[in-house]
Amino acid sequence: MNILVVGPSWVGDMVMSQSLLLRLKQDNPNCQIDVLAPDWCRPVLARMPQVHKAIAMPVGHGALQWSVRKKVAAQLTANNYQQSIILPNSLKSALVPWMAKIPRRIGWRGEMRYGLLNDMRRLDPQAFPLMVQRYIALAEPTKQSATQLKALIKPTLQIDRDQQLAMIEKYALASEGAIAFCPGAEFGPAKRWPHYHFATLASSLIAVGKQVVCLGSAKDTAAIMQIKDLLSEAEQRSFVDLSGRTDLTQAIDILDQCAAIVSNDSGLMHIGAAVNTPMLALYGPTSPDFTPPLSDSAEVIRLIEGYLKLRRTNTEQGYHQSMIDIQPQRVFDRLQQMVAN
Repeated sequence: MNILVVGPSWVGDMVMSQSLLLRLKQDNPNCQIDVLAPDWCRPVLARMPQVHKAIAMPVGHGALQWSVRKKVAAQLTANNYQQSIILPNSLKSALVPWMAKIPRRIGWRGEMRYGLLNDMRRLDPQAFPLMVQRYIALAEPTKQSATQLKALIKPTLQIDRDQQLAMIEKYALASEGAIAFCPGAEFGPAKRWPHYHFATLASSLIAVGKQVVCLGSAKDTAAIMQIKDLLSEAEQRSFVDLSGRTDLTQAIDILDQCAAIVSNDSGLMHIGAAVNTPMLALYGPTSPDFTPPLSDSAEVIRLIEGYLKLRRTNTEQGYHQSMIDIQPQRVFDRLQQMVAN
């Protein structure tokens, strides 16, 4: 069976979608799975051996671009897909499989997709509280509850050991014991642990001989520089800023090498979970009840309950009070225990 999966548009969601791919391979080891994905997610797919081909979806967030989608669909018709699983709930995400005339098109009901999907499921949010459960439920032939799903197979990204060694040498990274910081997050600072807390934690870690490695995109460089500016000149020698200097595959290999990770709710948090490095995931207004890090080595620190549709706050730097209230000493103490274990 040839299967086309229309992947999500966010890196973290794409990592979680590997659980669906693993389930499909578990049920049908000989199936061939291609994934239609935006360019910024395709490097993650390169580390999923279940993916036969990662196909570029050259359309930006929210753009219709009918002619572009039609061209992609025309190219896909030669692949003879028997079914397509559409993970996003948007109408636009269902267009290409419909245009490509894939016989069976599976997805959750949403955004008037009648006709575009011919195996449309009605989602019960209470039955599937986790996003990853909603993904793998689409591999079921009939309606299931979360308790009826087979055991969740957690994402596991492959590591390129040669590239990992090259990154260690290129950036003079500690061969063992480095602590990774992932201080970025989409949608503004409300999801971020304050830079001054990261700086305090960095000082404590450097004082006990740890190297601190910061990862993120070029958009995160300004936030990381705020952290670095609060460190002494001596401390800065053990603080490595790699924001905007690595691609996603290199970030995967570096996170695998580190002794532990401290991360906001972000795509890199899910990558860190998928390489099974011990991690502290810091949550504020967003809830880990829907998209937690899928790793037995990850722990969540969150001081509030529920989900808040809040992206900006009235604090001076825009941080959410629940993130401010997570004290660096608490994170440091737990990190020490995790690394020791």
